Amino acid sequence: MSGSTWVQRSGLRWKFIWQVTRKELLSTVRDRRALVSSILLPLLLIPVFTVGFPLLLGQAFSGQQQEVQRVGIVGAPPQSLRSRLTADRTDSAGRRQAGVVLVPVTDPQAAVRTGTADAVLVFPPTLPTRAGEPSATVKLYAKVGNLKAESGVISKLNAALEGYNTELVSAGLNARGIPSSFLTPLRVQTLDASRPQEAASGQLAFLVPMFLLQFILAGGMATAIDSTAGEKERGTLEVLLVSPIRRSEVVVGKLLATCSTALLSAACGLTGLLLSGPVSRLLTPPARGSAGSAVTTGLGGQLSVTPVSVIVLMLMALSAALLLSALLIAVSIFARSYKEAQTYVTPISLLIVFPAIGLQFADFFGRAAGLYALPVVNAMVVILDVVKGTLNLPFAGLAVAVNLLVTALLVGLAVRSFGREAVIFRN
Repeated sequence: MSGSTWVQRSGLRWKFIWQVTRKELLSTVRDRRALVSSILLPLLLIPVFTVGFPLLLGQAFSGQQQEVQRVGIVGAPPQSLRSRLTADRTDSAGRRQAGVVLVPVTDPQAAVRTGTADAVLVFPPTLPTRAGEPSATVKLYAKVGNLKAESGVISKLNAALEGYNTELVSAGLNARGIPSSFLTPLRVQTLDASRPQEAASGQLAFLVPMFLLQFILAGGMATAIDSTAGEKERGTLEVLLVSPIRRSEVVVGKLLATCSTALLSAACGLTGLLLSGPVSRLLTPPARGSAGSAVTTGLGGQLSVTPVSVIVLMLMALSAALLLSALLIAVSIFARSYKEAQTYVTPISLLIVFPAIGLQFADFFGRAAGLYALPVVNAMVVILDVVKGTLNLPFAGLAVAVNLLVTALLVGLAVRSFGREAVIFRN
């Protein structure tokens, strides 16, 4: 009998649906690996990536500033410039920046490539020691594009050379009775006008939607595959289908079970996200500038949400869980075995990874209604809006409605597939 016939029958009998749901949930609970992927991983990984990873990057960058690098030199720099290069400094936040060690080299490129020196400065035969003398070019050899070099030795050398230039110009102006401010009549002060929550979300906020959606997918994947291809492989699906339960009720029961495990994983992920704020404040207290003002450090962020945004997050997670669960069931039913089903559903993760990569450039794109009409993508955009404090309720409502509509279509496809003997008895 076709799936459309089942849909046309009288209303769904929830007693049988709950029996199917309970059976699938008990099967999932017995699998400890599924519980670990649904509960422990979201609770641990989101704080690790939103707090630990940025903290690690921040320590790596600051470590390069505190590390003493070897810099090769070709030629003889003036003593004042040599002192600037080798002296320790303190930045505006009170952090120490170590100087460098100068070593003579003959081949600049070979010294950098072999690691003999982290960078090489090539000085011309005559270097100006006063402002007004003929200018000269100092060549800097380094691994441009290398994060370690860019955050360490290159920034140090550029700062020292720029400081030497400023020193010569200031000395020349003072000798003529002209204040140093003569060259900078206009100064620009940049002030952060973003919302407090957007400023606190950090530069890696785009990773949060990806992790939440990935956890929803991972949480529902084991239940969806086991309840379709797994039952095919064990020969228990045929027994279920010859029972008095309608096939539409079987599909809805399996959908609810899959969605439940997916939502459990999403809830644990959201809990880990909410915990990342206090953990971040505990581990990364704000540094103080020279005037005592707070200085934002690190790449991570903190999440502070309102009751409305929490409700939106829950609705968005529910709609995304239903959609992904229906997609997993509709795809897995075509597989002959559990292993084959895994190969079918693995590409679904690309639906999350590719848009998530693009979220880091979300500021370049306008928030048009069409973006919120894309299934799965809209969930990540709404979650990012919540994290950054730029939530638009009508667009969020559109995203939920689109996901529910696509879920209904996928459920209809699954019901139709469960009614086809060529699919059910494919093994």
